[in-house]
Amino acid sequence: MPQLRKDPIIGRWVIISTERGKRPRDFVVAKEEPSDIDCPFCEGRENETPPEIYAVRRQNTSPNTPGWDLRVVPNMRPLMQIDGYMGRRPQGMFDLMNGIGAHELIIETSRHVANITELDIEQVTCVFDTYVKRMKAMEKDVRIKYALIFKNYGVAAGASPIRHSRSQLIALPVNPKRVKEELAGCKRYYEYKERCIFCDMLRHEIGAQARVIAHSDGFVAFTPYASRFPFEVWVLPEEHSCDFYTLKNTKGLAIIMKAVMDKLSAGLDDPPYNYIIHTAPFRRMTSAGYWKTIDYDYHWHIEITPRLTKIAGFELGSGFYINPTPPEEAAKFLNGLNKERK
Repeated sequence: MPQLRKDPIIGRWVIISTERGKRPRDFVVAKEEPSDIDCPFCEGRENETPPEIYAVRRQNTSPNTPGWDLRVVPNMRPLMQIDGYMGRRPQGMFDLMNGIGAHELIIETSRHVANITELDIEQVTCVFDTYVKRMKAMEKDVRIKYALIFKNYGVAAGASPIRHSRSQLIALPVNPKRVKEELAGCKRYYEYKERCIFCDMLRHEIGAQARVIAHSDGFVAFTPYASRFPFEVWVLPEEHSCDFYTLKNTKGLAIIMKAVMDKLSAGLDDPPYNYIIHTAPFRRMTSAGYWKTIDYDYHWHIEITPRLTKIAGFELGSGFYINPTPPEEAAKFLNGLNKERK
């Protein structure tokens, strides 16, 4: 029988459609052919991107030349613009402001490889180190309220046909609605129980073990109880922290993220996916109604969503998600991959 499960954080209901239950091999994702487009992100093509903002370079190399392991450049088609003023103003009954912020491209390796699974632990650690540094840089700009880091892998997940491993940072002068929903849910829970809902969730998942797929180096990865998508995975630090940019154990995060992505790639035949880092907004004031308990009630995390199904009319009209694979079955399958390899 189908189940309705309630997300304990934001109160959204999800339909776990057991009647439409799908095993991993039931998902058919069109395989992407290697693109014949010349890749502007490879080493030696530095003049084909905007000048670098930040780079991890080998000794005695100059900016915007070969000799790098990772580069950060402005996005070539930016959604936000760093120069200018916000100019928030009314337009009749509507609100309007200029698109002030930042849109950066993190080119994760000089090698022409597509997936994070093709990078070694040291390089993945370098990527997460860079996320921390770029987010700290955004925090210094008083116009910026929020910085969202995300990765699109595969055309079905919103990436371009150029198969070179990269992720993005978009800094905004407003807080995203999706994050504000989480903040509100976490605040309500904290006011009632005086505990972080994510910390309680971690304790429950570690104790139950039904949905945990990796647990190491101070991090836990699990398929959430009210998963919106088949094989959705969340990664959280065990130690409570609301701000991603305070992370010091980037290698521990790299280890568990690579383990999770290796499982998803092997078990689902290299699916397209997105991952998104949800962290607390930047806080520079404590005005009335502001999140006074955010340091205690919010918990940064990474949401990984393989793109195996499509959203249709019911989901758009109702706000419900339909997931044909129960998260317990997804976790059981992914955990079984380790046994098959032994």
